[in-house]
Amino acid sequence: MYYLYKLLDSNAEKMSGKLRVAVVCSSNQNRSMEAHAVLSKKGYNVRSFGTGANCKLPGSAPDKPNIYDFKTTYEEMYRDLESKDKQLYTRNGILSMLDRNRRIKQRPERFQSCKDKFDVVVTAEERVYDQVLEDFNSREEESGEPVHVINIEIVDNHEEATLGAFVILKLCQLLEGCDDLENDIDEKILQFERESNRDVLHTICFY
Repeated sequence: MYYLYKLLDSNAEKMSGKLRVAVVCSSNQNRSMEAHAVLSKKGYNVRSFGTGANCKLPGSAPDKPNIYDFKTTYEEMYRDLESKDKQLYTRNGILSMLDRNRRIKQRPERFQSCKDKFDVVVTAEERVYDQVLEDFNSREEESGEPVHVINIEIVDNHEEATLGAFVILKLCQLLEGCDDLENDIDEKILQFERESNRDVLHTICFY
């Protein structure tokens, strides 16, 4: 993990940041926040979100998750788990993840509550992708401004979140190079699928 971040820091080339990117997972804890960290270090205009009704983190047993609402800060989550079982949550990487999160922003955000506009919304699993599409379809007012919703399947664990963040970075680099995003995106997505050996879902929605 440290080595990957050093690679980012050592790369002096910065993106223009003109591409407005949202990365979305279920709880805005692991996959979306890892991608947020990587894209931010590369100079992207990026925000991260969750789509769930609340934020879930692993607990002491599979049937005993820690559940927080989106108003709870990462700092509050960190302190709560530290007080419950510091050894457990240090060993499973949750405290390290929350420490990373609290350095990026104060609290998780829910995509359905955001009124800002993006050029690209990248989701980390098909269920989240469907929730994002459902949200766009439920919006009453449309300005006609397009947004590209793209799903890349990323397993929800720390290692896959790290690898997935760099896959999302690769996609954003390809899209950032488009002279005309609307006309070029299909070709860039095909190129991405070939080079990354990953299948993606892609839908155009409108604000």
